[in-house]
Amino acid sequence: MTNETEKAIVYTLPECDVSDRALADLKAEGIEVEERNVMRDKKWFEEALKISIFVPIVIRGEKVEIGWKGAYG
Repeated sequence: MTNETEKAIVYTLPECDVSDRALADLKAEGIEVEERNVMRDKKWFEEALKISIFVPIVIRGEKVEIGWKGAYG
């Protein structure tokens, strides 16, 4: 089964191995990813802080996942 229509918003930091792994894994699963690097846009930074101080923050529909596979950036 493919996730062609599934989309995820991923809040990331630059040079963050955990964020990079999350992005790569999601893309490998066929999930459309919108990356929001919190250092590039103050609005994204503020949105992310309302959820967590850790990245990545992966939002798929109503589901929010903080970190990736047990790791945090």
